[in-house]
Formats: sequence, C-alpha cells, structure tokens
Amino acid sequence: MPPLRPLLARIETRTLLAVLLIAAALWTFGGIAEEMAEGDTHAIDTALLLALRVPGDPDDPLGPPAVETAMRDITALGGITVLALVTAAVVGALAIRGQRRSAAFLAVAVGSGQLLSHVAKSFFDRPRPDLVPHATEVLSSSFPSGHSMMAAVTWLTLAVMLARAEPKRRMKVYWVTLAALVTVAVGVSRVYLGVHWPSDVAAGWTLGAAWALLCALVARWLERKGEIEPERGGQP
Repeated sequence: MPPLRPLLARIETRTLLAVLLIAAALWTFGGIAEEMAEGDTHAIDTALLLALRVPGDPDDPLGPPAVETAMRDITALGGITVLALVTAAVVGALAIRGQRRSAAFLAVAVGSGQLLSHVAKSFFDRPRPDLVPHATEVLSSSFPSGHSMMAAVTWLTLAVMLARAEPKRRMKVYWVTLAALVTVAVGVSRVYLGVHWPSDVAAGWTLGAAWALLCALVARWLERKGEIEPERGGQP
C-alpha cells in the first residue's frame, strides 16, 4: 500500500475538505494578485465599477440617495470599529459561558487576521480607483480590500466559534450562512461606493476566507489536544 493512502485514511473528510478549500482560496488570491500586478484586471474592473453607476454619469451611483446611505451602513460592518465591538461582544459571551479558552482563541484569530490585512495592503500598495468619486473616506491602499478581507476573517471566524458552541446543526448552518451573506454585502458596498476595484474585493474575500478556514482547522486541532473546549453538536 502506498504510504500516502494510510495517511489519507486517518484524515477526516471535513478536515481534508477544509484543507482543499484553503489551498483553492490561496491559489485564487495568488492568481488575482498576479493578474492585477500585470494590469490584466483593468478592463473587467472598469466595466464592473461603471456598471454600478448611472450610464453616462460616473459620478452618480445607481439608485436613489437612500441606497447610497444604506451602502455606507453596510460597509461599516467591515470597518475596524464595528468588527472590534462585535468581536469583543462574542468573546465576552463565550467567556460568560465558561469557554474562556475559546474566547482567547477567537481574540487571537481575529487580531492576527487584521495584522495580515495590513501587511498585504502594504505589500501591494495599489492606488484607489480614480474613475468615480469616493463616497466614503479612505486612508490606505486598495489591494486587497481590507473591509472585504476583515469581514471574511471576522464574521466567518465568529460564526465558526458560535457554531462550535451551538448544539443544533440548523443553528450552525444559520450562523455560517449569515456570516457569508454579510461578507458578500460588505464587498459589494465597497465597489458601489467607488473606493475599491472589484478585484480588490475578490482578493479580500479569498484571503479572508482562507484565514477563517485555517482558524477553524486550528480550533479543531486545539480541541483534540484539550486546549480549547470541545464542539457541541449532534442535534438536528
């Protein structure tokens, strides 16, 4: 028997799937970054950005002013202030439940994800879009989208940790699905507001999702070592 086969036999299907998804997300991020650096994303970036503007008037986003206001509210869900407050709330809830080690792990996972986002943006240093006015204030470089990445890192990691503490499978699915929808909405809002190219957002999503999946794998590994509280589950 080839030596690889017994190794694969000892790996859970869920763990193997997570590893494959992480690899796929990182490969996709690398491909986007390479295409962006070579200028190959410019055409599709421009087309998608202008698709969210009134035809013939790139200064005017689609929809009434209320839509633009709503998009600013949504984009705040990927901002550092909201994410820090929500993370602190969930860390506190886990601690109150007696899951103090899970709470500490969550704080480290989100904090290190924020650091990764800053490092990535500093490395690529892509200018912000200049085709349309920026409808909200921006201070850093464009690639990858920090809001999109941190939405994926934070909301998906929060969902995973909440799901681990939830005995019902349907609630586990609910938390993860809700986190994914919020992450997508934040990314779309960044393009709508004219502060990111679509490729920035796609890169932020993939790198953030890879980080969240990696954190989920580490949580399972720590659980098996008895370093954090075991996952609850089994109920429909």
